[in-house]
Formats: sequence, C-alpha cells, structure tokens
Amino acid sequence: MTSVTDDHRAAAARLLAAYASGQPCEPVRDLVDGLEAAYAVQSLLTERWLGEGRRLTGRKIGLTSKAVQEQLGVGSPDFGALFADMAVPDGAEIPAGAVLQPRAEAEVALVLERDLPHERHTVADVIAATAFALPAIEVVGSRIRDWDITLADTVADNASSGLYVLGTRPVPLRDVDLRMAGMVIERRGEQVSTGIGSACLGHPLHAAVWLADTLAALGQPLRAGDTVLTGALGPVVPVRPGDVLETRIGGLGDVRAAFAAAEGGTP
Repeated sequence: MTSVTDDHRAAAARLLAAYASGQPCEPVRDLVDGLEAAYAVQSLLTERWLGEGRRLTGRKIGLTSKAVQEQLGVGSPDFGALFADMAVPDGAEIPAGAVLQPRAEAEVALVLERDLPHERHTVADVIAATAFALPAIEVVGSRIRDWDITLADTVADNASSGLYVLGTRPVPLRDVDLRMAGMVIERRGEQVSTGIGSACLGHPLHAAVWLADTLAALGQPLRAGDTVLTGALGPVVPVRPGDVLETRIGGLGDVRAAFAAAEGGTP
C-alpha cells in the first residue's frame, strides 16, 4: 500500500473542491505519480465520504473497452466506489448539475448474495456469488475540466463516477447469456449507442472476476449485498439537458435515465 503524501492530500483536496463548487478543476496528474498513488487519492476521497456518513453499496469497473484502454495507454480496467446516494430510481429526474460533465453508458449490474474473499476467483465463483443481474445506466462524470484525463486523473477521481440507475426486474444468471446480450441506448426513440456483452472484457463476468481478485488483494473484498457495475457494453453517450435515455439489454430488460432541462426544470 502506497504511503499517503502531501501531494496525494492536495490532489484529493482539489477534487473535493470541484465536487463542492460544481466547477471542474485542473488535472491532478501533476500531484499523482503512478497508479498506486492515484488509488491512494481515491482512498482518501472514500474515507472522507464514509466519515461523512455515506454508505458504500458496491464498486464500478471502468476501462473495460479495449479502445479506451489503448487511448489511455493501459492494459487493464480500473475501479471506483459506489455509494447509496449515487443510486437514482429508474426514470427519476436527475437534477441539472448533479454530475459534472455527464456522459451515460449502458452496463450489466450484478448484485451479490455471497462474499468473494479469495485470492484468485473463477467465473464459477462469481456465478455462485451472484443473486441476480440488472440492466444499468451509469452516468459517469469528471471533476477534471474538459475530460482532460490520463489514467491517474480518472482513478484518483473515483474512476470518473457520477450516478447510476438500475432496472427493477432481477434476472438470474442462468436465464441470460450475458456475452451475447445485445444493448441499445435510445434518446427519445433515436438510437445513440449499440453494443454487446462481449465488448466488456469479452464477458461481463470476466470483468467481475478481475474486480473480485483486485479488491481481495487490497484487503477490501466484495461482500454480499454489493452491487457491481461491470463496465460499458458500447460507446458512451454525451448527455444534454432534457435528455431521456432508455437502455435495453437483451435478456435483462430496460432502464431509463431522465435529465432535467435546467435547474428545477423537467425534461
């Protein structure tokens, strides 16, 4: 575990100020030297939020697309923390400004009923630990101005987390082929993103195995009740005020994210 330095604390303070002000900040890569340092900053944010009473509800996986990995010059995903106050009911209005520089992506969510504490997990372990799957929309955001991010910036910034919306019809894994599950996002009836389960590290369960191994090695294993957002199934969609985005994932059903037209407005 990387020791926390004054630079790490300064990076965390810069990001927290962006959260508090609603104004994006400069990148933090000038203060963060490498991936371990970036996760040290993320841990500072998580500890701060837990201390403020926020409830940890799971984890999200990012950078599951090979194209995005190549763009950032990395060869593996990253992860961030999910909190209860980040969850938005299906179709509920998301206030303007709730997420800085929002974008949306469709994902498979897994909800666990057993812990995943082992040093090395198999796909069978993940299947046995999963209660059900749900369709999800993750509303990613960046506290970094103009999404001017490197790997260090996004990891430090809680893997560019924002909000997430879950569908409401739980589906057992035995009833769906997640690898071949087709995905479409529509904006008021117009297709704006399409994809398939295999776009997420070859299979959303592969992403979940990676996360389970990574967190167990850090002494923070996935626990029963956790929600895991396994990663994008297709291209990210820029969000405009007043948007209503509907995602459909084959075998899992649909889920909607609605964005206010303006402060206090209605789409």
